[in-house]
Parts: sequence; C-alpha cells; structure tokens
Amino acid sequence: MGRYVKNDIVDKVLLRDLPSLYGIKDVQELNSFFSYLAYNTGNEFSFERLAKDSGIQKEIIKKYLEYLEAAFLIKVIHKIDVNAKKFKRITNFKVYLTNPSLRTALFSPIQETDSETGNMVETAIFSQWMHRENLDLKYARWKMGRTEGEVDIVLIDHKLFKPQWCVEVKWSNRYFEKPQALNSLLNFCNQNKFKATLVTTIDLAGNKTIDDVNITFVPAAIYAYNIGVVTLVKKSMWLND
Repeated sequence: MGRYVKNDIVDKVLLRDLPSLYGIKDVQELNSFFSYLAYNTGNEFSFERLAKDSGIQKEIIKKYLEYLEAAFLIKVIHKIDVNAKKFKRITNFKVYLTNPSLRTALFSPIQETDSETGNMVETAIFSQWMHRENLDLKYARWKMGRTEGEVDIVLIDHKLFKPQWCVEVKWSNRYFEKPQALNSLLNFCNQNKFKATLVTTIDLAGNKTIDDVNITFVPAAIYAYNIGVVTLVKKSMWLND
C-alpha cells in the first residue's frame, strides 16, 4: 500500500508540470529533497544545513520549500524568541509534513518506542492545526547567556503581534510526575504572563500548578483528536451560516 501512495505522490505532485511554474527544472532532485524533509519531519533546519546535507544551492532550496508548501505537502514554521519576538533574519525554521502518514508511505513504519516517535507526534498535532485558517503558529527557541530553551507551539495574534497561548508536545509521562522539569515552558509562560498552558503525554491526564502556572496534561492522541473535532465543528458552523 505504501508503495502505491508513494508513487501517487511522486507522479501527481512532484513529477508533473507544476514544478516548472516555480522555476524548478530538476524534478528528481525535488523528489529526493522532499524525501529528505519527510524523513526528518519536525526537525529544525537552516538554509546552510540543508545546502550542506543535500548539496543543493540555497536559492534552489528556497524554491523547493516554496513549491512543497504551496502543494500542501509541508509546512514551514518560523522561530520566535522567549519574548515572542520574530527574528529580523530567518536563520532557522522547522519543517513539518502536512500528514504524518506520508513518512510511513515513503519509508517504513515506526514503533512507539523509536527515537523518531516524538517528532512524528509533533507532526501529527501540527497537521491537525494546519486545517485551521489564519492561524499564525510559531515555535520558540532562545539562548540567554548559558540558558537555552524551546517551546514547541506558540500561537501569535497577527493583529496584536502578541502570543495567545503555548503548548509543549511531549511523548513521555515523565513530566506529569515531574512538572518542575518543564523549565523552558515555565520560563516562556512567565516571560509572557501566561497563567495556563498545555503539555501532552503518552496516556496520563490531569492538572498541576508550578510557579503560578496551571499546566493541563493531556494524552497526545486525545489532544490531536480534539483539535480535529473542533476544526470540523467550526467549519460546519461556517458553512451553515
């Protein structure tokens, strides 16, 4: 089945005439580049790293990213700092598949204990959010002195340019037992005056308060399901108006 899905993607999206509209001449190279991104979905990239790993020039990489995003195969998520401010120059960004099943179709299935599972869970959750229109989703990463931090999902109000909420995607129950270990998330919440946030787990649910921040723990599968259900309800209401 996976072989047929892969062939369908390659034939209909990557190898037909559409890439030429974006100035793309080497569709085989585009296919290889997409496979590389699919294998590494959820990872942080830079144009320098992509160029080094693929041997493709930066300007061509930008065209490939633009095309793959327009074809709704990937989503590029940009970075903000701990104060939810955008960086003046885009140096790093994350790339997610719009459907985590694409990785399985292109490669082999993974097990829940594999090292790639965390990124796949993150991809699955992002893929649900992608069906919402006009959402400005970012990820936060910063370095202050010797301190580094990251938060997986931050919603930015594109009118006020302020963060509305943040979510940390974990494929672990460890942080339910030790919420004080969520240093980066708590730091981000305090910096942006958030009184509540959400963290995913494998299968534990509950609420805990640390440093005046209420943390809701939800199993990742339930969180992804809830996003999808609410999205469908919103779209149904919009169609019926």
